[in-house]
Amino acid sequence: MTIMAGMGSTAGTGVGVLLRGWRERRQLSQLQLALQADSSARHISFIENGRARPSQEMVLRLAEQLDVPVRERNTLLLAAGYAPHYPETPLDDPSMAALRGGMERLLAAHDPYPALVVDGAFRVLAANRSLGLILTGVTPELLQPPLNAMRITLHPDGLAPRIVNFRQWRGHLLERMERQIELVRSEPLRQLYEEVRGYPEPAGGTASDGERAEATELFPFALPLRIRHEGRVLSFLSTIATFNTPLDVTVSELAMETFLPADSGTVEFLQSAVGSER
Repeated sequence: MTIMAGMGSTAGTGVGVLLRGWRERRQLSQLQLALQADSSARHISFIENGRARPSQEMVLRLAEQLDVPVRERNTLLLAAGYAPHYPETPLDDPSMAALRGGMERLLAAHDPYPALVVDGAFRVLAANRSLGLILTGVTPELLQPPLNAMRITLHPDGLAPRIVNFRQWRGHLLERMERQIELVRSEPLRQLYEEVRGYPEPAGGTASDGERAEATELFPFALPLRIRHEGRVLSFLSTIATFNTPLDVTVSELAMETFLPADSGTVEFLQSAVGSER
C-alpha cells in the first residue's frame, strides 16, 4: 500500500454575503445563529448587510456554529480581510508522518476486505492490497496516477460493466458528489461530476429484475455494491470515516472508505484470494 503524493473565491464577495449563504443553507434565523454564537440578531444582521466588519474571532465562531468546512472557513476569513487560519499541508510532508502511518495501519488491518483513502476531489491517495483484486480488468489508463475513485467506478472501461446494480450505485455516487459540491462549491469537482454523469451506461451493467429483487431481499437495510468477479457476485456494504475536529484543510477533506462483505460467499472468497494475515 502506497501513499500517493479543494475552493471558494473571495473576489468581490463580502464575508456578510457568504455568512448569510451558510446560515440560510443551515436553515437558521439570524436570532437562532446569534443565540448559538453568543451574539445578537442585530449584530448578525449588520455583518450580513456589510454594515459591520466581524472580528477574526467572530468569523471563526460563526463558522463553527454553521458547521462550515475548514477550507471554506479560510475563504470566510479572506473575505473579511484576515489571513487564513487553517494550514493546508501536503500529505507527503514530514509533519504528516504520524497521520500517514495511522492510515496505513487502518488500511492494512481491513485486509482482506477492500479499503481506500480519498481526498475532497475523490482522488485515491492510498489503498490496501484487497482493492487491487476488485480492480482487476479496469483499463490501465484509469489506473494511472492520479487515480480517481469516481472515474474508476463509473467509466464504461472501469468497474461499471461489472457492477450488477449499476444504476442504483451510480445514483448513490452522483448524489454523494452533489452533496460535496453543495458543501464546498468547487468548480473542479463540478467538472468531474459533469464528466462522470455523462458516461454512457455500460453494456451488461444493469441488473435484471430478478437480480434487483434478490438484492432487495438480501439487503433490505442498505444499498450494497454488487460486483461480478470471476463467475461470482461479490457484495459489499460501504462505510466512510472522516477525522473529527480537523485543524488542517488537507486532513479535513480526507475520507477513508471501507467495504464490508455483505454475505458469507464474499467473506470466503476474499479470505481465500487475499488471505487473512494481518
